[in-house]
Amino acid sequence: MGIEHLKERLPEYARDLKLNLSSIAGEQALTEQQKWGAIIAAALAARDPEVTAELVAEGARHLSPEALVAAKTAAAIMAMNNIYYRFLHLSGNPDYRGMPARLRMNALAKPGVDKLDFELWSLTVSAVNGCGSCIDSHERALREGGMSREAIQTAVRIAAVIHAVAATLDGERALAGPQAMAAE
Repeated sequence: MGIEHLKERLPEYARDLKLNLSSIAGEQALTEQQKWGAIIAAALAARDPEVTAELVAEGARHLSPEALVAAKTAAAIMAMNNIYYRFLHLSGNPDYRGMPARLRMNALAKPGVDKLDFELWSLTVSAVNGCGSCIDSHERALREGGMSREAIQTAVRIAAVIHAVAATLDGERALAGPQAMAAE
């Protein structure tokens, strides 16, 4: 069901999100692999079980098994990196910037898909997680790799829409109370 099911689940006050979900589903600025990888990475970063389950299931029909794993990998590695590099960016102590991260990031060297696609998915997750340093780094790598500003903006719009859908559905479940949450 995926995107269509999520649109049905959104309340009427979130009709703009329904329209935006339709828009990203039909997006043409990215390849199918880039688009669905970004959707899956954003869903995982948004941390809503319903949104993640729906979009990963639908995305798996559009991606090779390797691309599906790579999109999940981008979400996993960036969940770690976004915290670390956001700390470096926000900390007032410059001493931390000169210290080695000592975090394993082997997936960045061999992501299993085209390097630009993986960079795009990493940017998508970084946008959801709000890491300015990672956003700058991935955007720069994408531009140096020849990706258009329109394609980069599309990935960030995907991140914004998926995050908003996850936040809205999570809020609606919270408003429905513990009984409704337990029934799901």
